[in-house]
Amino acid sequence: MRVQLKQIICTTDFSDFSNNAVPYAIALAREFKSKVYFCHVIDLSSAAVYGEAVLALEEQQKRMIAYAREELAALLADHEIDWEPLITVGSPAHEIARLAAEKGVDLTITASHGRSGLKRLILGSVTERLMRTLACPLLVVRGTDGGFVKTSDQQIRIKSILVGCDFSADSTLAFDHALSLAQEFQSELHLAHVIQPPVYENLIKTSAECRDDEQSLRDQLLEKLTSLVPEESRSWCTPVTNLLAGQPHEELIKYAVVHDIDLIVLGVRGQSLVETLYVGSTTDRVIRRAPCPVLSVLPKT
Repeated sequence: MRVQLKQIICTTDFSDFSNNAVPYAIALAREFKSKVYFCHVIDLSSAAVYGEAVLALEEQQKRMIAYAREELAALLADHEIDWEPLITVGSPAHEIARLAAEKGVDLTITASHGRSGLKRLILGSVTERLMRTLACPLLVVRGTDGGFVKTSDQQIRIKSILVGCDFSADSTLAFDHALSLAQEFQSELHLAHVIQPPVYENLIKTSAECRDDEQSLRDQLLEKLTSLVPEESRSWCTPVTNLLAGQPHEELIKYAVVHDIDLIVLGVRGQSLVETLYVGSTTDRVIRRAPCPVLSVLPKT
């Protein structure tokens, strides 16, 4: 599979943090000769951001839309790429997902604040909603530090990619995207499977039996990881396979830090939003704490 990025949506609310996503859109547009839709959603439930109360609604919307167009024009003034503004009114997650589907885009890019704890539980997260509603992969960036695109020159530097592999359908799709990007940028490809600690099954076994079972399992998993990489890919790619042990999100984050990973690619399972708000998922948790951008891939339904 070859990843094609013909059309991209990049979201921004014009905050300095949100604008960290813009250099990624510019760099990827140049690399893949893509068209970029820069999307700004006017959320009237937080109209105070625009310095106005919600009175004379129609007139305010017109002023807000004009303001957004001016901001986008200023933001992209010095960049010669094919781009178009998408400015709409409504719920950010819903509108972004709708526009992504309507335009048939291949990638959505957004910046996440990495909210966690009670604040996330109460308010939810636009990023997490997008992860489960978008019909395309979502690239989440958290700032200029640790990113593979710098604001200063918008050049892409992806030397290493980490993909989490649990051998599920969503994990396989994530691997396909990681392999394609590794080929595109001649990156080192790290495949990691996290063995979660057993709770009860080894209590009735002897220590020798446990060691034998563990070694047999590790051998099987390593063989399975290695077999994921097609033979034809080995002419340009030397995969690095790793078995980790512990909580998946913690181990993947630690691995990314230690090995100076530039991009993490993970699949997304179709949990309900209510379930993920209370429980979370590996991909959610990695995004909130990752030292680098994360590409989440949701299987198409």
